[in-house]
Amino acid sequence: MTIEENLRQRSDSTCELCENKDQLNVFEVPDSPEDGLDSSILICETCKTQIEDPEKVEPNHWRCLNDSMWSTVPAVQVMAWRMLQRLKAEGWPNDLLEMMYMEDEVKAWAKAGISEEKSGNNIIHKDSNGAIIEVGDTVVLTKDLNVKGSSLTAKRGTAVRRVSLVHDNAEQIEGKVEGQQIVILTKFVKKV
Repeated sequence: MTIEENLRQRSDSTCELCENKDQLNVFEVPDSPEDGLDSSILICETCKTQIEDPEKVEPNHWRCLNDSMWSTVPAVQVMAWRMLQRLKAEGWPNDLLEMMYMEDEVKAWAKAGISEEKSGNNIIHKDSNGAIIEVGDTVVLTKDLNVKGSSLTAKRGTAVRRVSLVHDNAEQIEGKVEGQQIVILTKFVKKV
C-alpha cells in the first residue's frame, strides 16, 4: 500500500486535523525524525493552505484542534501543537496548550518546527515602561481612556486581566473592561 492509502485507512478518509472529507492531501510534517507514514498526515486543502501561508489563517477554523490534539498519532499531535502555538494571540489556544500532553520526543519534534516560524515574526508587545506583554498577562491602565463606539470610559488604575495580543500590531492588545472587549494601546498600560 502507498503512504496515501495507509493514511486514508488510518484516518477513515478524513482530514486528521479538522475531519473534512473533501480535497485530501498527504502532508509531510516538517522536521520529522522519521520518514514515510510516521512523518505524514492526511489533511484537507483548507488546512494545508492555512498551514503553509500564515497570512491566510482563519482562527475559528482551528477550533477543530480541540478534538484533533488528542490524536494518538504523533504527527497529528505535532501539527496541532504548532498551530495552537501560532494562534496563541487569540487567547483560547492557551487553554488547549495547557491541557495537551505529548511525549518528550514528540514535543521536541514540534518545537523544532516552531523555532523556524518564530524567527520570521518579530512583533513584540511592550507596555509603557518597556516590559514585554504576553498573552494572559494582567495590565493596569495608566490613563483614563474613552472607548470608541460606546459611552464607556476606562478609568486609570483599572486592571485588565488575561489580555490577548493583536498579532499584527505591536502597539495594540485586547482585554475586557467592565464586561466589554476593547482594543487598548500598549503605551497606556503597565504590566502587573
